[in-house]
Amino acid sequence: IHDLAVGLGRLGLHRSELDLRKIVKAGDKDLDGQLDFEEFVHYLQDHEKKLRLVFKSLDKKNDGRIDAQEIVQSLRDLGVKISEQQAEKILKSMDKNGTMTIDWNEWRDYHLLHPVENIPEIILYWKHSTIFDVGENLTVPDEFTVEERQTGMWWRHLVAGGGAGAVSRTCTAPLDRLKVLMQVHASRSNNMCIIGGFTQMIREGGPRSLWRGNGINVLKIAPESAIKFMAYEQIKRFIGTDQEMLRIHERLLAGSLAGAIAQSSIYPMEVLKTRMALRKTGQYSGMLDCAKNILAKEGMAAFYKGYIPNMLGIIPYAGIDLAVYETLKNTWLQRYAVNSADPGVFVLLACGTISSTCGQLASYPLALVRTRMQAQASVEGAPEVTMRGLFKHILKTEGAFGLYRGLAPNFMKVIPAVSISYVVYENLKMTLGVDSR
Repeated sequence: IHDLAVGLGRLGLHRSELDLRKIVKAGDKDLDGQLDFEEFVHYLQDHEKKLRLVFKSLDKKNDGRIDAQEIVQSLRDLGVKISEQQAEKILKSMDKNGTMTIDWNEWRDYHLLHPVENIPEIILYWKHSTIFDVGENLTVPDEFTVEERQTGMWWRHLVAGGGAGAVSRTCTAPLDRLKVLMQVHASRSNNMCIIGGFTQMIREGGPRSLWRGNGINVLKIAPESAIKFMAYEQIKRFIGTDQEMLRIHERLLAGSLAGAIAQSSIYPMEVLKTRMALRKTGQYSGMLDCAKNILAKEGMAAFYKGYIPNMLGIIPYAGIDLAVYETLKNTWLQRYAVNSADPGVFVLLACGTISSTCGQLASYPLALVRTRMQAQASVEGAPEVTMRGLFKHILKTEGAFGLYRGLAPNFMKVIPAVSISYVVYENLKMTLGVDSR
């Protein structure tokens, strides 16, 4: 840090000790507290790449120069309003040749040895958004700019996301019900398959039975999204970060806690969804009748069966989902982002689909055990067992493969669910007058 301070001072670049520590921390790959030549070069190359992406994003006219109007417009897009006079002050601090515009060299030289932890333009393009609704309810909530919160745009985003989730879940509900049936009833002895499962459902209750449990699955979107969003905002304040956008480990912590709070609040609806999906024709007249029956026969505790594996599943799901998403994002930026920080719809959907799939794969055994515990009383002759007991029983009777029953229909619904969510989300945003980010 001392060498860096002296060297930059000779170049006329004076940085605070905090800034210098950030530079060393960002480049120090072997965590020895200092930068060797290779680490320093790698830091500069990585930083320059990010700076070029932002420069291209700010250069609205594509003329290789940034003027005051472009700075005003770009900051307005990010939710920050400044006057043209303020923009000119920003320009003067970087403008070496007095042209009142900034070219690439001026931009790079000014910012290159200045630590930037999160460049807002890239973050806004790459936010892990609420549109990726695959019906698992474990994703980390979206973040909103100050302007979006002040103008009320945030609730429009949530409404659009909720509407997209409702349509997406309804379209993929037959696969979701098949997954639940396979999680609970499939075994080595009956070897239930996808075609056999669909045939069995239609034979037992007709085509309408494919959508059993979907009503409550859609109904719980609104309360869960609202509770998760409010909890996330409060946890962000509690963490005490002064940044508008959280760093990755802070998002994981805040998102996991918010998810746990939301899931705890609506968990009885999760149990109802499972029971409704498994019910036989004529067993219940509706959701309320199902809830009354469970309460009368099994008591209030039945509405929290499987709660522990459900809570344990949030951490691996959210952690792996975010980690894979960030890795894919950074890999794409390093290899393919040349002229723009905007990756395009296909790349965003691909990153979201792959990361969500990896998250589900990691947390799936816990999800299966949760579903079996929720369904215990609805399966004839099923003993009351604990989470640990169920894991042991499944491994003993079916092997490790038994922990992944129903995985095929679960993965089959991911791509259509994400695609439908995206299309409906974009159309609802237009209807509600929400600006695309």
